[in-house]
Amino acid sequence: MRRVVVTGLGLVTPLGADVETCWANIVAGRSGAGTITRFDATDYHTNYACEVKPAGHDWGFDPNLRVDHKVQRQVDPFIVYGIDAAGQALEDAGLTQMSEAERFRAGCSIGSGIGGLPGIESESLVLAAKGPKRVSPHFVHGRLINLITGQVQIKYGLMGPNHAVVTACSTGAHAIGDAARMIAMDDADVMLAGGAEGAICPIGIAGFGQARALSTGFRDDPTRGSRPYDKARDGFVMGEGAGVVCLEEYGRAKARGATIHAEVIGYGLSGDAYHVTAPHPDGSGAYRAMEMAMRKSGLALGDIDYINAHGTSTPLGDELELGAVRRLFGDAMGGVSMSSTKSAIGHLLGGAGAVESIFCILALRDQVAPPTLNLDNPSDNCAGVDLVPHQAKRRSIKAVLNNSFGFGGTNASLVMKPV
Repeated sequence: MRRVVVTGLGLVTPLGADVETCWANIVAGRSGAGTITRFDATDYHTNYACEVKPAGHDWGFDPNLRVDHKVQRQVDPFIVYGIDAAGQALEDAGLTQMSEAERFRAGCSIGSGIGGLPGIESESLVLAAKGPKRVSPHFVHGRLINLITGQVQIKYGLMGPNHAVVTACSTGAHAIGDAARMIAMDDADVMLAGGAEGAICPIGIAGFGQARALSTGFRDDPTRGSRPYDKARDGFVMGEGAGVVCLEEYGRAKARGATIHAEVIGYGLSGDAYHVTAPHPDGSGAYRAMEMAMRKSGLALGDIDYINAHGTSTPLGDELELGAVRRLFGDAMGGVSMSSTKSAIGHLLGGAGAVESIFCILALRDQVAPPTLNLDNPSDNCAGVDLVPHQAKRRSIKAVLNNSFGFGGTNASLVMKPV
């Protein structure tokens, strides 16, 4: 099996539209949450979310940097975020100019949990009010999840595997794991991999609100809403954005003198076979995904120094993940720092696993564990676990584990280390 390394990183998040801005804000303990600005959410279950900031903001996103105006008009925000993050990753890897032979061996594995929800909502209203002939001719291809991959491959002429993952909140991690396998199995030499989401719209907030998944109790101070492991947690805060990595076969990256950010050494996946929204009550799915990733990595449990937890801030999910981690790591748990960066950027759904994998890579680079914000009163099950409350923690980090779990009982874990 061929070795797979990360040579490029790209981020669009509520705390920054590039890797370094976002990471600096994460380490500084800032929050991307605020009152929803895109529509009046006064009468909704919740009126706050973690929105990507507009171009004029200090952390703002300018879609014009990498996305053609025509494409912007035709597609949903999640595709715009994904194109930009993929472009960042390709630029960081130094691979924007490849020969035709190289582009035949370069592909994409970029997915989304929900896809073009805002466009589906708006065009449904057009259909109801004005009839079928007024629906946009770009409606279908502007909403489809695989059109991040399609648009990126068209823009950069990549003709390798064209793959899109749809596994709810595990999407980004599954996309990276699947792409790593493609390279390991010699189906490609280079893969852009990750996830994107842009579902902060009336139907999105209403739907998750009706499912009782969203935080509702912090309308007066949204920055306090996402609080994984805290006794006052009452649901997740919806986020949006994208994370994409450039994966490359190790020998190729080494030969061209690429900067290698990390190596992907373990990938685990499992299904709960239990419930459409609730995780299995014994945490067995999460446990098996982590155990598989660790077994594939060849590392000992004591080699993992940092875990970026799924940690969405839901009353049930946080407890079950923590229990599964304790069960797997046992006595090695004392040497692990585990935090949830969703406390700062919210839950990016299909983009979460990819964004958080990048945070893991940056934790390796800078030897710092990012904080869990708002952890004022940890739940009883947290005793003895370093959840990095409030402030980032400088420490030795030799290897990292990233967890992502989603509706339908889908689970993914990734293990990475320096080369």
